[in-house]
Amino acid sequence: MNATSTKTATLTVENKSYEFPVLSGTVGPDVIDIAKLYAQAGLFTYDPGFTSTGSCQSKITYIDGDEGVLEYRGYPIEQLAEKGDFLETCYLLLYGELPTTSQKSDFDKRVIHHTMVHEQMTRFFQSFRRDAHPMAVMVAAVGALAAFYHDSTDINDPKQRMVASMRMIAKMPTLAAMAYKYTIGQPFIYPKNSLSFAENFLYMCFAVPCEDYNINPVLANALDKIFILHADHEQNASTSTVRIAGSSGSNPFACIAAGIACLWGPAHGGANEAALTMLSEIGTVDRIPEFIDRVKDKNSDVRLMGFGHRVYKNYDPRAKIMQKMCHAVLNETGHGNDPMLKVALELEKIALNDEYFIDRKLYPNVDFYSGLTLKAMGFPTSMFTVLFAVARTVGWISQWSEMIEDPQQKIGRPRQLYTGATRRDYIDMANRK
Repeated sequence: MNATSTKTATLTVENKSYEFPVLSGTVGPDVIDIAKLYAQAGLFTYDPGFTSTGSCQSKITYIDGDEGVLEYRGYPIEQLAEKGDFLETCYLLLYGELPTTSQKSDFDKRVIHHTMVHEQMTRFFQSFRRDAHPMAVMVAAVGALAAFYHDSTDINDPKQRMVASMRMIAKMPTLAAMAYKYTIGQPFIYPKNSLSFAENFLYMCFAVPCEDYNINPVLANALDKIFILHADHEQNASTSTVRIAGSSGSNPFACIAAGIACLWGPAHGGANEAALTMLSEIGTVDRIPEFIDRVKDKNSDVRLMGFGHRVYKNYDPRAKIMQKMCHAVLNETGHGNDPMLKVALELEKIALNDEYFIDRKLYPNVDFYSGLTLKAMGFPTSMFTVLFAVARTVGWISQWSEMIEDPQQKIGRPRQLYTGATRRDYIDMANRK
């Protein structure tokens, strides 16, 4: 259903009143429709970061930060992670419903059998320096897909939109693994159709041609869960970037490349890397009390990374699942003796029992546990955000597709509060002082 309007809001400016409809969704806060504000009052709203602004109507993901709720198409993230797998979640996000057995089988086959990329892409990678950041490679490689698959760039053709969607979901892990292999100087490993989505990614990242690679089911299961937890997160920075890029009519490959560029920022996709950096700086368990004291000191600039969340004012629902996966991976890989991981586990224990953290709701978030888990799996920190991009691709493409089909969709054009110079006349060079 679309948002409905049964109430109105009145804005009064200098004794003049303007009335606007109040829209109600299925759940969540109502929104004031100010689309005609400028036409009626000659005014704009001012909302840096758009944190109080609804930019679209969406049926995909719902978040209630105060209650710690995250749902894909109405299904709680906890149930999807516990009972399903990543490709089932992809189907749900794309089509709006959970698949039947036959639909799931067909969808899995379509994804798994399209994981290979055009062979010329291998030569495209050779143009990068070996020490290039994998995210830099991903931005370029994903954008370049439009040059290799130009038969699915017509956004007005529903069939081409779906073909492009399937291609990106299928080929993103292959490109990510190629970016990783390239930076460490190892040969590319081609995907195997006999493996699951997560198994294939582990295989392409860690197998080498000279010996057999045995996939650890615990690691594959954990990675699949990580992908589910990061598949979508409503109108965050990268998703909004994808939507704005798509609003101009750009092809989907370019839009997803824009999303990856936004995700690269440390305030977004790089949060788990920041958490690991903090743990590294603490160094050893005996230094934790000193660090905690600095965090509590109002005059200190030390921040506790990987705790609390901008959206979730309660416990991040993804963190509970990720915590379980993290401990399972640590036990499986024998990384329990890693000094950094010892620091993390002790810090976790303190944060869950210290009144200072409890009162401020500074619970460990998903980034805290995902960084530890990926490190234990053998991924370097430079690959953390790349894995985030692999998972989020389905969310981006679902949001993009929804936007294209929305009859109310317009090209993104935020306004501004201008604070620069007023009108000035040009002065010739000879007369300038």
